[in-house]
Amino acid sequence: MRSNRSPGSGLEPEGRVWGAQNVGETIVDVRYVPLDVELIEPFGIATGAQVRARNVLVEIELHDGTVGLGEAAPFEVVSGETQELVFDALRSVGPSLLGFDGRRFREISEILWARCPSVPTAIAGLETALLDALARSRNTSLLDWFGRAQTSLTTDITITTSAADDPIAVAVEAARRAVSDGFSTLKLKVGKDPLDVEIKRVLAIARAAPQVRLVLDANAAYAVGDAVSLLAGLGAVRERIDTFEQPVARDDWEGLIEVERKGGVAVCADESVRLPEDLRRLARLGGPSAINIKTAKLGFVRAWDVAQAARTLGFRLMIGGMVETELAMSASACLAAGLGGFDFVDLDTPLFMGERPLTGGFRQRGPHLELTQIERGHGVRRV
Repeated sequence: MRSNRSPGSGLEPEGRVWGAQNVGETIVDVRYVPLDVELIEPFGIATGAQVRARNVLVEIELHDGTVGLGEAAPFEVVSGETQELVFDALRSVGPSLLGFDGRRFREISEILWARCPSVPTAIAGLETALLDALARSRNTSLLDWFGRAQTSLTTDITITTSAADDPIAVAVEAARRAVSDGFSTLKLKVGKDPLDVEIKRVLAIARAAPQVRLVLDANAAYAVGDAVSLLAGLGAVRERIDTFEQPVARDDWEGLIEVERKGGVAVCADESVRLPEDLRRLARLGGPSAINIKTAKLGFVRAWDVAQAARTLGFRLMIGGMVETELAMSASACLAAGLGGFDFVDLDTPLFMGERPLTGGFRQRGPHLELTQIERGHGVRRV
């Protein structure tokens, strides 16, 4: 991997630890290259589809020679971020990290947010690489780093939107495959098609997979009235819905709570929680029931903190991600299993991906993610 450095950090020299007591954990290099992965099938949501993951692989090297890996996974139709914006952010902030004691990762996190707040996936990639390097340097896993509350997770699998002439038939076939692979929870992307088509699609999936639990995810596509109408149109199937994720626009804070109250299902905030203050706002309003924790939108350090704060405030927790490889997904799995207490697990996107230059991380058999074999960091390596 080539080194990407440029002069001019824009930081004061006292922000670094020259001659730190543990010089081995000083950052000596930050590197990054494209991580382009073809998808086996398009990953469609309400606002668009991704046919190729144009992510970025980040490496941070410590003075003792330990290298940590991170992944930035921009998804333009969700956040407006692109691979090019991630590279711009990394070129801008990467050199600023050289000479820092990696143990000061919280200070580093604040610097990253000050320098590139509009590109959180770049922050997530850098922070993941740094935490991975620190854990590897200490011969421990991120699972242990975060507390090792449990050693396995059970994920859902996503039934994406489709551009096919018959999106209902495509969704039913995907649901049947998922059931045959052992999945007991299906996450249905909704909001792309007209409301009557979406109702028919959800009902058809429910009939094809009568034993599964359902999660709906609108990616902020609906107004309150339409979200409530969708739920009303599902009749008895509504009782099988574990949560309705982000039914309304990001800044419709009251709308999240209104859909939960009128719709009769738990609602999970996703796009509405991109900053710690978003969580505080929802807590003051008294809802909704759950929060989706994504390192790609919060950065890894803030995701860690927001997860713990949300649990303390009484929110249920989901661990999720963008369209990420096993690298970011394994790191997120270590966070969720390490802390424990996550009600919803949505770490399925490696199943949608073709060949990639990575190995290791969690072991997956159907919906079951096993983390006991991860010995150092998040366990993922380049091949």
